[in-house]
Amino acid sequence: MSDQTQVPILTLTLNPALDMASDVAEIIPGHKLRCSDPRLDPGGGGLNVSRAIKALGGDSLALVAIGGLTGDRLAGLIRAEDVTFLSILGPGETRQSLTVNEVSTGKQYRFMLPGPVWGAAERARVFTLLRATARPGGLSVISGSQPPGVPVDFPAELAASMPDSRVVLDTSGAALTEAVRNPIPGLEVLRMDGEEGEALAGHPLETREATADFAQSLVARGVAKQVIIARGADGNVLADKDHRIFAKAAKVKVKSTVGAGDSFVAAFVLALARGQSNDEALALGSAAASAAVMSDATQLCRPEDVMRLLPECAVSRV
Repeated sequence: MSDQTQVPILTLTLNPALDMASDVAEIIPGHKLRCSDPRLDPGGGGLNVSRAIKALGGDSLALVAIGGLTGDRLAGLIRAEDVTFLSILGPGETRQSLTVNEVSTGKQYRFMLPGPVWGAAERARVFTLLRATARPGGLSVISGSQPPGVPVDFPAELAASMPDSRVVLDTSGAALTEAVRNPIPGLEVLRMDGEEGEALAGHPLETREATADFAQSLVARGVAKQVIIARGADGNVLADKDHRIFAKAAKVKVKSTVGAGDSFVAAFVLALARGQSNDEALALGSAAASAAVMSDATQLCRPEDVMRLLPECAVSRV
């Protein structure tokens, strides 16, 4: 998949994490729990997108906020994966996250620390770096949680720093709600999970048609040129002003859902960067998400799994 030209891709990760994953026989309150040797991975939405793009044979530039000794460890893991990145001096210590798999039940527990609080100086550094690195006509991915201390409309401020770039936003919580209530001018793509879509819609999105209706209503309101809503194991819906399409998810055995959304965004954006159609991009994204849930803990999609599952991710009109 590597012998293809593409437009530049930039990813932004302001609240990365040193991801640790381990197994324990059984989780019992009050007991010392003997865990397996942890797996360490560099984590955070945009950074995971860049990692998956690299695995799929593409190129990107990851802007990553890094601080303290944990940040140094994180930077070493990024270099080990040969992902091109620029570090942004972040406040305090880069956060950590822990994923624990309970062997006896197969349940997975995820513990996410909040990360250091950002101030005006850190925000100003980000704007300066974005203006210097975002390329006209390129794709810029704002993905993952926002760090403590930034305003709820921070994604809009970030997008305004990249006026000639096609911005893809994949966020959650208050930042997502704000982006829907007060649309970001010129936003290319907004992606969300099905649960987030239902919360914003105020009612269940039980069918693909209902999901497409809501996605297209957001497009009509100017929220984004394209809106993608994931429907979990069913697949993914994409709507623009003229079209509504659905890509099936491949039927696989789920090991971990960690990284599925980031793998989807990586494959979808890479396909767009290579000039492929929305149909092709949505299918590749669905295959990457399906491939990601087959992997352990904090691992992302494997390219051989993506290509094997791609024929199962058929695209249809909704």
